Order: sequence, then C-alpha cells, then structure tokens
Amino acid sequence: MNRFEMKLARMREGNDTRKDFILADAKDADTAGGLTSMGRRLGVLPAGVSAFRSRAEFLDDIRRIIKQDVVDIVLGSASNIEALLKEDAFAQSGIQHAVRMNDTSDLWRVRGATFGAQPSVPFRSASLKRVQAPIGLYSLTFNGEADHDAQLLERFAAFREEAIERGFTYFLEVFNPIEGKISPSDYGSFLNDMITRLLAGLCQIEQPAFLKIAFNGGGAISELAQFDPATIIGIMGGGSGTSRDCFELLHQAQKHGARAALFGRKIVDAEEPVSFIGVMRKLLDGVYGPVEAVHDYHDALERANLSPIRNREADLTVTEELLRPEAA
Repeated sequence: MNRFEMKLARMREGNDTRKDFILADAKDADTAGGLTSMGRRLGVLPAGVSAFRSRAEFLDDIRRIIKQDVVDIVLGSASNIEALLKEDAFAQSGIQHAVRMNDTSDLWRVRGATFGAQPSVPFRSASLKRVQAPIGLYSLTFNGEADHDAQLLERFAAFREEAIERGFTYFLEVFNPIEGKISPSDYGSFLNDMITRLLAGLCQIEQPAFLKIAFNGGGAISELAQFDPATIIGIMGGGSGTSRDCFELLHQAQKHGARAALFGRKIVDAEEPVSFIGVMRKLLDGVYGPVEAVHDYHDALERANLSPIRNREADLTVTEELLRPEAA
C-alpha cells in the first residue's frame, strides 16, 4: 500500500492521528482554465514571452513535488497523469496519482466567457475505460433548483455504476452554489444537507473514499464531522490568497474535523511550491501554528534567495472573511 492507502485504512479503522491528515496537490486546473491555469511566470519578462507558464514547466513542477514525496495524492488531468506514468514518475514515491473524472461547465474558467456564472452543466472529458489511475475525482455543483440538481445526480449515478464495473474508486468534490438561488450565509448548511442526503442513498460499494468540499466556516465542518465520524471530510483551497490564508485554512479545518485538503491555486501560485508544501505538512503535523508557518516559509524563501510576492508583514494578513473570526 502507498502512503495514501495506509492513511485511509487507519481512518476507516478509527486509528488515525493528526499525522494521517491527507494532503493532496490538485494539479488538475488545465481541465478548467486551460492555458492560463499553468500559473503566471514571475518577474519581468522579455517582449513576446507568454505571461503564462508552459505545459512542460507545469509538468516539471509536478515532478519536483513527486520527488519531494510529501503530498499523499497528486490529482491531475488524464493527459498529464498519462505523461507522468510513461516515465514512471511515481515509481519511487509513496504518492497516489489520481485523475479528474468530470469537468462540469461551471469549472470552465476560460478567457472571454462567463461559464462560471451560469448553471453547471454535467460534462465528462475523461474516459473511465482509458484513464490510467485506480482513483479519481468526481465533482458536483448544486444550485438549489430541482430539475438541475436531479440531472446532476442522475449523471453521478451513471458514473458510479461504471466505476463499480471497472473497480474504480472516487472521491467526491462538492462546490458551493454559483447561481444566486442560495444565500451565501446558507452555503454550509445547504452543502451539509445535500451531501448527507445524497450519501444516505448509496450502498457501501458506491460511497466515495472521502469528500472534498468548500470551507464554509469551522461550524459547518464540525457539524458534518459530528454527524457521521466515518465520513472523511476534505476541504478545497479556493483562491491563492496570502500564505497566512492557506495555513489558517488548514489549521481551522483540521481543528473542526477535516482530515484531508486538496489545494491547487494556493500551491501553484506560491513562490516556491516545494517549500510551501513542506510548511503545510509541518503545520498539519502540529509542529507550529499558522503565524509560525508564515515565518518559516519566508525564511525558506530567503535561504533560496527568492523574492516573495508579498513582504512578510503583508503575508501574515488574513484576507479571507470566513477565517478571520478564529484567526489567532
């Protein structure tokens, strides 16, 4: 078993500790934002050089993270995971590779369009018949409209049947609503009710390995964790924010019962992703808190002679409203 599988087994047995918290690098943004999702190049660029990194640079970042061997999962697009497997990139690591299995229209963050403001339309690029991974992510975005949400669930049911036939495991991502029918103040309770209602109808063989949900405050995470301790709750990272935002989010989510985190932009937009991940792991293991984590990260940047995007003082700021009430 790899590291992810061992952690999952301990969680299912009820023998997990904080060091079993699952940390995933979500490198699947190319299925959403396309060319721009590789991240921006830093510094002053020569004329004619794209502001966005190439696919080759993006894959190099993933290789470095695999070599570090700290994250438990690397989630990627079917094409990028295939490319990495061809070179046996995961062979010497304890990391589980995973593939994004659907790319609903609300994720299409492309220039010149507004898909993210429209109702989510079910869509799947990746083929279960062809993906080279034993586990993947399936995503849902409920909007509080019966016809729309029922259609999403019908597609999800079809996916589950196909997954069972092929011996494929999945983890379930659930985004906050986007269309305005649900008040933002109700996002946490809406997601908790929709998720538990959905899971109630699934037999054990159909259940997700774990959840990846939006963070709507510690209270919402705690409510879901207390409802059924067997449910493994993971959180998504959202926007880049400050380093303090990232470390505070991890700290608060873990405190309230989350046992996994799948972060994409917070890692890809870091000045030095490998050092950033190392700090995330130490924070989750209880080495220090969010403030000390920011200082440790900036110390690492200084040692590497890298200029920070924000100075240390600015990077200590909590900018995400949901995190401020509990920030130390």
